[in-house]
Amino acid sequence: GFSKTEIATVVKTFGLFMTIAGGFLGGVLSARYGVIKMLYTGAFLTVATNLLFMLLAESGHNIELLYFVISADNLTAGLASAAFIAFLSSLTNVSFTAVQYAIFSSLMTLLPKVIGGYSGSMVDNLGYSNFFLLASLMGVPVIALIYWIQRYSAFKDA
Repeated sequence: GFSKTEIATVVKTFGLFMTIAGGFLGGVLSARYGVIKMLYTGAFLTVATNLLFMLLAESGHNIELLYFVISADNLTAGLASAAFIAFLSSLTNVSFTAVQYAIFSSLMTLLPKVIGGYSGSMVDNLGYSNFFLLASLMGVPVIALIYWIQRYSAFKDA
């Protein structure tokens, strides 16, 4: 129920600043509390913000809620991205940093880009609420993967 102008105003202006703030916050918190803890935090918050989009879809035209949801989502995206970049950086060998980081970061975006291409048809078939519920559920295996990674001794202190 929002116009393209309303969405662009919120996402491309205010949302950009929230993403930058989230990246800064994610870097600071990763250094302070550890990368694994921030990966968990980012994964849980991503699941929660997808559920907020579900609430937004059900509530109709509510510009204040749109600002809140976009702010939370972009802050979370920045935080989770900073933690994930720190994690990927810890996986690289100093001798091959550029090549390994390029491969890891490309693999990081592969699945979201493939699935993202079908998001429009998924929304048409499922509706917005069910789409965002499905997006939230996709975060559960990510949380399990972080737990699995954490079990390895190399990442216990990360």
